[in-house]
This record gives sequence, structure tokens and C-alpha cells, in this order.
Amino acid sequence: MGGIITTSHKRSLAYGLCPDSCADFGPIARNELSLLIEQNRMLHAHALPAMETLYQQIINTHNMVILTDAHGVILHSLGDADFLEKANRVALQPGVAWSEESKGTNAIGTAIAERAPALVHADQHYLNANHFLTCSAAPITDHLGNVVGVLDVSGDQRSYHQHTMALVRMSALMIENQLFSATFEDAITIHFHTRPEFIGTLMEGIASFTPGGRFLSANRNGLFQLGLTYSALQTHTFSSLFGLPVSALFDHYRTAAPGLLDLCMHNGVRVHGRAQLRLANNQFQHVLSAPHEQTRPQAASNLAANAARKLSGLRYLRTGDPQLELVLDKVTRVLGKDIPIMIMGETGTGKELLAQAIHNDSPRAASPFVAVNCASIPETLIESELFGYEDGAFTGARKKGAPGRILQANGGTLFLDEIGDMPFSLQARLLRVLQERMVTPLGSGKSIPVNVEVICATNHNLRERIAQGLFREDLYYRLNGLVVKLPPLRERTDLETVVKKILAIESDNGRYEVSPEILELFRRHRWPGNFRQLTNLLRTAIVMAGDEQEICLRHMPDDFMDDIAAANAAALPAPAAPGVLAASCEPAEPAPAFERYAPAGARLDEMEYSAIQKALQAHGGNISAAARALGVSRNTIYRKMPHLK
Repeated sequence: MGGIITTSHKRSLAYGLCPDSCADFGPIARNELSLLIEQNRMLHAHALPAMETLYQQIINTHNMVILTDAHGVILHSLGDADFLEKANRVALQPGVAWSEESKGTNAIGTAIAERAPALVHADQHYLNANHFLTCSAAPITDHLGNVVGVLDVSGDQRSYHQHTMALVRMSALMIENQLFSATFEDAITIHFHTRPEFIGTLMEGIASFTPGGRFLSANRNGLFQLGLTYSALQTHTFSSLFGLPVSALFDHYRTAAPGLLDLCMHNGVRVHGRAQLRLANNQFQHVLSAPHEQTRPQAASNLAANAARKLSGLRYLRTGDPQLELVLDKVTRVLGKDIPIMIMGETGTGKELLAQAIHNDSPRAASPFVAVNCASIPETLIESELFGYEDGAFTGARKKGAPGRILQANGGTLFLDEIGDMPFSLQARLLRVLQERMVTPLGSGKSIPVNVEVICATNHNLRERIAQGLFREDLYYRLNGLVVKLPPLRERTDLETVVKKILAIESDNGRYEVSPEILELFRRHRWPGNFRQLTNLLRTAIVMAGDEQEICLRHMPDDFMDDIAAANAAALPAPAAPGVLAASCEPAEPAPAFERYAPAGARLDEMEYSAIQKALQAHGGNISAAARALGVSRNTIYRKMPHLK
């Protein structure tokens, strides 16, 4: 960092600044600031949630979080009240420029100049007036690598903490990924990593392609994993980079419950992936007509001919569970009757899968099914996402505007997932659309007729949300046509059938099966994550099993075994009365957790060894503590693991 500071000080001197001088601290006019924020609308909208999260991590530490544009002009800030007063003395406030030309060496301006994260502490600042500050800044770049803004944490230099820069860099990367995803709407976007658990995190690579498969761009981690420069990637396609034609990608996502993709990159490295097929009007036939991606002509032709084929129907969900059968019977009766359906249920119970099946069995099956997760879209963007916008509605808007999700669903089904998390301010507008069947895009004075079937889902108690003032009662009764509740996995009687279906989807035509011992453990487990948890667990177990066809205890992920151990420990009975001896003359002890939990005939050697290992790891190798956690004696552990003696 010393070299960067020295170089920056030289630039500051060349700008004609004097360390003792008072720079121009005057902010731009309020109307100019509003215009600047409008010009940086996408950056501002995606940065605010990340700033809120970052601020919650540093609150009450005499710091503030700052967002600037590409030239260092502050657009927005959040800070502790006791520090904001000090910050105002040096004009660390919206509308003020903190470029090096204006303020000399400072984290914001230096990060822009160096196009890299910058930490400027105390007297490293060029201006003496800023020596009381410690600042950590990271540039925010767009999909082409251009700096579009800076995220900064500034505070009293006495509150300096070495972890602040790491938090800033992570938050800046989060904003970059959000901007990347928002940039490519009519595109195929792949989220990938060599380790499946990293997909959906800041570590994942992201790459976008045209509907025909031509490379568009990749985020920082995507470029790193692909191992090619941006210019070199311009000659590539999805097929040449990931070893899979676009047609096969669509085949994968036409299954009822598609899992992670198994991809082989151009360099031979295998990665896991998840794709987003955000294609205008789901025009698969047009997508598959690109000549450079027709590596499987017959498959492409078949797929194009069956573009409107149902992905799945209600009959595919019938697995023999009485509660689910009752739900399916109810929704079957209201198909095509213009009755809104609300699906209740815990997270992971398959609410979107049911909504898709309802659509596919309805008279609207040939029209779009558009799903909107009201909890995952930032509050600042959900209005334009739902209702669309006109060309020129705001700076940075797509040419010709965007129709919005409601109009995209015109003639088909609109699925509003997590409806209980929709911002209260937008609920009235949604209610008006549903009542009047008209949509007015942002920036437009014209209303457009819309005809959609509405299905909602939530894991909230909406009556409680109404009582708390978080959900409109009139909207609730507009959506509250048929209410069905999906049972959690732990209450279903069709577990064995469900496991077989998941294994058939995730492996090669049902090549794998679970052992009776594992199935018994599954029946006793609480499954807090429901089907999502079970699917992820079986997906991991398949990888661990490799060439073995039967999935056994040793193939189970560690977190599942931890849950089993915790459940068994909680179920242990009270210790036997003192003085009672077993035939071996050892003090009597309750049956150990792993033995009590195992069904008759289970392979206890595997279960015992795994449970003891995990208990020892959890207690730092302390055998007495591990024995207490398992409900056994030290002698039992020594018998099972003689190498510990």
C-alpha cells in the first residue's frame, strides 16, 4: 500500500493541491444531485441493499458507508450520528466530489485512479484536514471492467479495524454481481463453480450468452475460472466453453425438478452450474435456430417442435400421500375457473413446482408461466420488474423499455412467490392491476389491458402480517380464492417414492438406491429444509457414492450426521440410578445415541465410528466431553476406537 500512497501523493502535488490548503468542499446543487442519482439509477438501486447490510455490520463503530459515482461524487451515505457531524466538517456528504483532483490522496479518489481497492489511514491522506479519517474503498466495475462507482467505509482513525477492507471488497463484489445479472435480461446466464456449495455465493463465476449461445460477458470470478481474457472469450460460445449444446441445456430445464448441471469447461475442469434462461417470451424455437449452436440438429428440431409441451402436470405429483392427494384434488376442480390460488407451506415444500403443474394442466398451458420471487428482488427494483417501464423512463433504461413481469405473463399465469414479503407501498398498485386488469408501465401515461391467472405462495401467516400492518387486508381477500397447504416432508407418507424420484432425476435413470438403514434414518429425520434439503443431500450422496449403486451411511454429508447426533442427544433418557452394574461390571449407561437411533440390522460400525469422530472433533479431542455428548462411557469409546488408548 505504501507504493500506492506515494504515487498518489505525487499526483496530488501535480494537481496543485497544498496539504494545508482548504479545498472546495461545496456540494453540487440539490437538483444536480437528483439528476446524478437518476443517471446512476442502476448502480444506486443495486448498491443500497448492500450498503444497508454493510452498515449493520459496522454500526456504532464511528463509521459511515459511502457510495460514489465513477468520478467520486458521493451519491448516498449511511452513518452513525456521532460521526456524521465530524464528517460534515470535511464535506463527507452527498453531492461532494472526493476525487484525487479535488481532495488529494483519499481512499475514494485513489481507488478510482488505481482501479483497485485502496486503504488510506490517518496522515496518509494528502490534506491535513482529513488526517482524522481512516477510509477503505473498493471500485465497482461493470460487465466490461469499467469503473462505475466506489463503495467506501470512512470513520474515525481511532476506530480502524483490519477487517473493514474485506467487508468493503465483498460488498462491492456483491453489487457487481447484481449489476451483471440485471444487465443481461434476454440471455442465458450460467452460475458455476467447481464446488457446488459455492454456487449462489460471492465465489461463483457468472457468464452470460445470447439466446443462440454466443458469449456476452462474465464477472470477475467467471473470467478467473474460465482462464481466458475478455477479448479471447468473444470468439467462444456456450458449447465451446462448457461442452454442452444449448439444446441440451433446455432439455435439462424441461424436467420436473432439474438439479445442478455437470459441465466440463474448455480447459478440462469439471464444474457444477445453474442456468437462468431469461429469454423473451420463452421463444425456444428462435433460440435453437442459431447455426453455430446446432450441434445436435435432430434434438434441436424435436425441441423446437415441442416448445409448448408441458413440463409436468398434476398427475406427476401424485405419489400416494393422502394430504397431497387432497391438495391436488382441490386445485384440479378450480382449473380454468379464474379463481386465484394461494399455496401455503414451509420453505422447500415445492410451492413453485405445484404452481407450474397447475399452469401446465390449465387452459393457459400454451401461454407463458412467469414466476416472481417478491423476496429476492430489491425493493428499489421490484416496481419496474413487475410493471415495466417506457423508453426514457430513467437514465440507463433499456431502449424501447421493458414490458415487466405482469405483461410478460399476459394470457398465461403469474406466480407471485413469497407474496408476504412484497413491499407494502406496492401492494395497492398490484391490487389495482388485479381489479382493473390494466397495467401502466413506469414513465407511461397509457394503461395496457392484461389477462393473467394469479397463483401466490407464502410461508408467512398473512393474517398475522395484516395485524402487524405489513400486508393489505383488501389484497389478501383479492388473492384468497382457493387456499391449499402443502404438507412438510416429515408429515408425508410417500418418502420412499419421493426418494426414488429424486434419485432418478439426479442420476442416470435411477442408477442409485438408498440402503434400508438410510431410508429408516430419513423417516425419522425432521427435514427442516424439506424437499430442497433432501434433494441437495441426495445430490451430494450420489457424488460420494461414485461407482457404488447403494447409498450408505458413509456417503451422507457431515451436516446431516450432525443433525442426527443432535437429535439423538436430545432424545436420550435420564441416566440409570447410581450403583447399577452391567454384567461386564461396568457402570450401566443408556444406549448410545448412534445405537439407539439405528434400526434393527443397521451397519452400526459405520454409524458408531462416524458419530464418535464427530463428537471428538466437536470437543477438541476431549474423550470425556465426547463421551458425555454421546451418552456413553469413556470405556465404550476406547473399545470402539482402540487406537485412542
